[in-house]
Amino acid sequence: MRAVIQRVSRAKLEVDKEQVSAIEHGLLIYLGVTHDDTQEDIQWLVNKIVNMRIFSDAEGRMNLSVLDKKYAALVVSQFTLYASTKKGNRPSYIRSAPPDIAIPLYEAFLETMASKLPVQSGIFGADMHITYTNSGPVTITIDSKAKE
Repeated sequence: MRAVIQRVSRAKLEVDKEQVSAIEHGLLIYLGVTHDDTQEDIQWLVNKIVNMRIFSDAEGRMNLSVLDKKYAALVVSQFTLYASTKKGNRPSYIRSAPPDIAIPLYEAFLETMASKLPVQSGIFGADMHITYTNSGPVTITIDSKAKE
């Protein structure tokens, strides 16, 4: 499971020009699911994300988590995080999980994340338009298979 996490001061997601979800201050999380992801990957990734100290404290140091700040998350399914660009100019998405595997894992991720903080989400498989203001900017990539 891969996530690209962006610290944002606001984010909104639209489908067919209708707002589906929005947050003020928090995390915009793009989530990619691969074939062999499990509940263990979800638990590890959620815990890593919600406890990551990437928000400023009173001294301006990145020393607080999204939990400490009581902020929210907007989670968006993003199969292209598993794109392979090894051959040619057209990315291959063979490492991305198909919907019958990815949807239950995406929904489990949302549920697990929602047990920790307020969560908004996109619509799996929809053509989504996301507008956000990256704060910092702070953008971090995490992979549950490469626990760094």
